[in-house]
Amino acid sequence: MKTVVNPVKSTWSELLARPTMDLESIEGLVRPVMESVQSRGDSALREFTEKFDGVSLSDLQVTTEEISQAISQVDDDLKAAISIAKKNIETFHQAQKDDFVKVETMPGVNCFRKSVGIDKVGLYIPGGTAPLFSTVLMLAVPAKIAGSRELVLCTPPDKSGNVHPAILYTAQLVGIEKIFKVGGAQAVAAMTFGTETIPQVYKIFGPGNQYVTAAKQLAMKYGVAIDMPAGPSEVAVYADESAVPAFVAADLLSQAEHGVDSQVVLVASSEEIVNEVKAEVADQLKTLPRAEFAEKALSNSIAIVLSDEDQAIDLLNEYGAEHLILSVKKPWGVANRIVNAGSVFLGNYTPESAGDYASGTNHTLPTNGYAKMYSGVSLDSFVKKITYQEITPQGLSVLGPVVETMAAAEELEAHKNAVTLRLNEINNV
Repeated sequence: MKTVVNPVKSTWSELLARPTMDLESIEGLVRPVMESVQSRGDSALREFTEKFDGVSLSDLQVTTEEISQAISQVDDDLKAAISIAKKNIETFHQAQKDDFVKVETMPGVNCFRKSVGIDKVGLYIPGGTAPLFSTVLMLAVPAKIAGSRELVLCTPPDKSGNVHPAILYTAQLVGIEKIFKVGGAQAVAAMTFGTETIPQVYKIFGPGNQYVTAAKQLAMKYGVAIDMPAGPSEVAVYADESAVPAFVAADLLSQAEHGVDSQVVLVASSEEIVNEVKAEVADQLKTLPRAEFAEKALSNSIAIVLSDEDQAIDLLNEYGAEHLILSVKKPWGVANRIVNAGSVFLGNYTPESAGDYASGTNHTLPTNGYAKMYSGVSLDSFVKKITYQEITPQGLSVLGPVVETMAAAEELEAHKNAVTLRLNEINNV
């Protein structure tokens, strides 16, 4: 991790550049996979599963026997932890439910809006170097609260053709019945087009590698919505003299261990803080099982010293981190000025890991700077808003002439006539 002291603003964009993905070339690899699944269905899925996951499967769907076996393999401590996390995620997302909105915009003109769950949603759960059973909670819990009727879960099998027990345990806990042993771009294709076994969905959720990301973006071209564009995981930490270097180092490493293309950014108020954090990083790295991943991610990362708080906040907003940790004396003073971030963690005792697992907020967040225009997954991600209107004869008597005037100005006579005929009837003309 290199250090830069008080860089001028014109260099920030270059300093904060993410590890690049050549999406055009990746799309060139993914598109034939998508097209093959579209045309050949399950046979293509089996072929790609053998090619990419190294296992030959006769049945793509997880059986009830496999789920029962998985339940027995998950220890009681983990089951209890998952249960607490589920409750917290339910509590936070349940609070996001909209009431039925009714507004009388003028006498006799009533407008309404209500949220309706997206009927069919697809959940992609990575299962490669890290089986993300926590993502099952983050996606399925709000989907259930929103009222989505059909949840389809795809996750890659291991070399023995099995799905990680914790993923299956969590999936059955939240009530998912359609679970398939399919990963990668082919899983996204299956949920986009539907196959003999896997249902087509209306919206696809979940993180994944660069091939999954490219496939999700291609899915939009075929009329299927996605949660957001996503890329490698990232964190930015803003630390001043009140920060605990060991905590900051642990937070940086918690993201770096995700994968070699992850990125961490440290913004500090002094070089002394940077040096203390770097020493802690080196010390903690020695004990990490995924140290190799973390070391490579750190090579994509940077520490920036900015003694001026205003400049530091400007830089953090320029970066638009997926996760932003504020290890500063007055975190809310800084947080209130942050406009670009996926999720913000305030103070020395709020590790990013808490949001990843169990505090209640959602860990499916915009990366690669998309926090400037995208929100993370929430209950809103699983609903669509339908508006209604109901107008009384008295209301149309007042509103109708307004509509007639506007329609005439746009030279849309049929629009005007739809009102005029009703006004004539009301007025017995």
